[in-house]
Amino acid sequence: KGKCPEDGWDESTIELFLHELAIMDSNNFLGNCGVGEREGRVASGLVARRHYRLIHGIGRSGDISAVQPKAAGSSLLNKLTNSVVLDVIKLAGVRTVTSCFVVPMATGMSLTLCFLTLRHKRPRAKYIIWPRIDQKSCFKSMITAGFEPVVIENVLEGDELRTDLEAVEAKIKAFGAENILCVHSTTSCFAPRVPDRLEELAVICANYGIPHIVNNAYGIQSSKCMHLIQQGARVGRIDAFVQSLDKNFMVPVGGAIIAGFNESFIQEISKMYPGRASASPSLDVLITLLSLGTSGYKNLLKERKEMFSYLSSELKKLADNHNERLLDTPHNPISLAMSLKNLDETNDAAVTQLGSMLFTRQVSGARVVPCGSVQTVNNYTFKGFMSHANDYPCAYLNAASAIGIKKQDVDVFLKRLDKCLKTFRKEAKQEKSINEISDANATTEQLED
Repeated sequence: KGKCPEDGWDESTIELFLHELAIMDSNNFLGNCGVGEREGRVASGLVARRHYRLIHGIGRSGDISAVQPKAAGSSLLNKLTNSVVLDVIKLAGVRTVTSCFVVPMATGMSLTLCFLTLRHKRPRAKYIIWPRIDQKSCFKSMITAGFEPVVIENVLEGDELRTDLEAVEAKIKAFGAENILCVHSTTSCFAPRVPDRLEELAVICANYGIPHIVNNAYGIQSSKCMHLIQQGARVGRIDAFVQSLDKNFMVPVGGAIIAGFNESFIQEISKMYPGRASASPSLDVLITLLSLGTSGYKNLLKERKEMFSYLSSELKKLADNHNERLLDTPHNPISLAMSLKNLDETNDAAVTQLGSMLFTRQVSGARVVPCGSVQTVNNYTFKGFMSHANDYPCAYLNAASAIGIKKQDVDVFLKRLDKCLKTFRKEAKQEKSINEISDANATTEQLED
């Protein structure tokens, strides 16, 4: 039926299934005689076994979604993977999605592919409207495609950084709709930035006839992000949304899903990909989804949401204990931020030092963001880089509840963070005592003089 099974398969069943697909490829035929330049020959048996002898990759030279006559098994693998992934996207909340395909590139290059496809539809366009998010790959995706990003600074609402809709519309009027390739929005992001106002942006795009590409990097795991995409497509315009395989399905880095609501446009994107492609990302995600089944994936989504609530409540307690606070970012369903105001005021280098301390204590993924850092990316200078704003009010630390996170991860992280912060407080007290003694000695010397 081309759908993800409700109950996951056991490993031996999956291996049997992959073996049946592999023996449909010509390189695995017993009497095969290959005289071309690409015959699926593999020198290492270890490499062959690693890929389940599915060597031909996916697609043909002119279309990544096309069927290869001499690789029927690999072609079937590709079709099934795209069908199963489409089923899971619907399950996760975007019910009206009509088409998708797995591409063997990570999110940034997959966004570039979308922009290059739009170039043929809008030859006069040279600008991309981009509500700022301080993540290099989504910024570089526009530069690599040969377009000029028009950076829209976010507006601060409470602790949250939100989309400046008035600025978006003003830029469209200033540059002219025909000169704008698309609006490039974002759902999943690091707090205190929150997902863009997708519904409102989709309406603006529909009103001005401008395409809308959504960076949904790790949004499949969030019902809120998926709801925003569904609603945006319902009330306005969303041409394509792009998401990472590794972040949403716990597979190795190297693949993404390009999905949309217009099947012909998604096919145009797939045809823009030059040449054949590696089947590894498709193979990885198909094996994973067959192992989990829809029930297993739903359980992972449920656990992630529960862990988000747990991380939020426990991080708030820890912040209160250290005279800091958990920033109020209710519109971000995955990432949290805790202020580091006291640390920043104590010592300019303390914030980045905390990041180093956590990393050396095997805490990965937590980001510390100091105030006022400046970074240049492709000749564009960003003030306050990593904080998604020129002047965010305080330094902070990020932590996320992503799919697959366990209670043990949260507990160990909080324990190590607490220990690091206590170390800083202890050092600050010692430094204060030394300074007080020095001041007292100086006063005594003055009196003696």
